[in-house]
Amino acid sequence: MGLNHYRFRSVWTLDAPPDAVYAVLERAEEYPAWWPQVREVHRRDDGHTGTARFRSLLPYDLRVAVRLALRDPAARVLEIAMTGDLDGRARWRLAPRGGADGGTRALFEQEVEVRRPLLRLLAVPGRPLFRANHALMMRAGHRGLRRLLAEHPGGHRPG
Repeated sequence: MGLNHYRFRSVWTLDAPPDAVYAVLERAEEYPAWWPQVREVHRRDDGHTGTARFRSLLPYDLRVAVRLALRDPAARVLEIAMTGDLDGRARWRLAPRGGADGGTRALFEQEVEVRRPLLRLLAVPGRPLFRANHALMMRAGHRGLRRLLAEHPGGHRPG
């Protein structure tokens, strides 16, 4: 694994049923409404490709082209392939959380290679900062999704 290769793993616990969480996560174009660091998501007409722009605490934007690689509502798995400033994959896997509360355990896994020249140049000194930046982004996304699901328990926003 090279200096520009990253693997991230986050587990989110949510107080909503897995199908409601899945319903929100499969609508990527709505992520900017609840996930502050996801600045833009545009789907193309085919519904399986698009573009996204991310920006967390560090003063740079990451832009990627995305392609839906796997959509399995029965297994509650979503996966995208990315190219651009980041090349790789990101995957959501949802499962019922243990207990009778009807909650969800959402596992996010991402494996990417950084392609943006400046970030490649800063691979060694910047690695801890890049990891902290990603962790901040994931915490904010978790908070935003919890808030959205509390306001709209079925996972669907009116409109």
